[in-house]
Amino acid sequence: MLNVLIARHGQSEWNALGKWQGQADPPLSDLGRAQASGAAHQMGTFDAVIASDLDRALTTALIIADGIGVGPVLVDPAFRERCAGEYEGLTRDEIDERYPGALEAQIWPPGWEPDSDVRDRVNAGLDRVQAEMGGSGADVLIVSHGGVIYSLEGQHGVDHERIANLGARWFHHDGDRWLLGERAQLSPDDVTIESQDIL
Repeated sequence: MLNVLIARHGQSEWNALGKWQGQADPPLSDLGRAQASGAAHQMGTFDAVIASDLDRALTTALIIADGIGVGPVLVDPAFRERCAGEYEGLTRDEIDERYPGALEAQIWPPGWEPDSDVRDRVNAGLDRVQAEMGGSGADVLIVSHGGVIYSLEGQHGVDHERIANLGARWFHHDGDRWLLGERAQLSPDDVTIESQDIL
């Protein structure tokens, strides 16, 4: 059984400001670095660590991999966040002002990456992981993004439920297909900048 834990990155500077990120590339905040360090101190080991190519995910993965003694971190753009089109860089209030009622109606802007496209590229990435690691009983950590996790959960019939920074979802491959596992929270709830080493 191949076990893959897909985790959302630590808090980014835009998370802290409430801005939609999509494929924009803001860095981790200091709290995000502390969250990643906290996760590394409380999680077990993995056989491989893979990251999205966006800075907030890659930096999270590098901090965790260093903390658990696994590396190098492999980078795969298949696991990057959904493109949010014209919503990128805007807060929810700014979106509501420019596109009244669109969020509630789930009307997406020009440039929005559809669920089907997100799932196709993410599933292609998972297939590469399975081809490389399948049959070995490996545990693999993929540091990615909320939209990636939501899309895969939706594929498995799970209703949307917000996932926090350093929240994660297990997926298992039994040799024939991917199975949905449990959610997990990797960073301690009480993490603060002062309580963790900042890299």
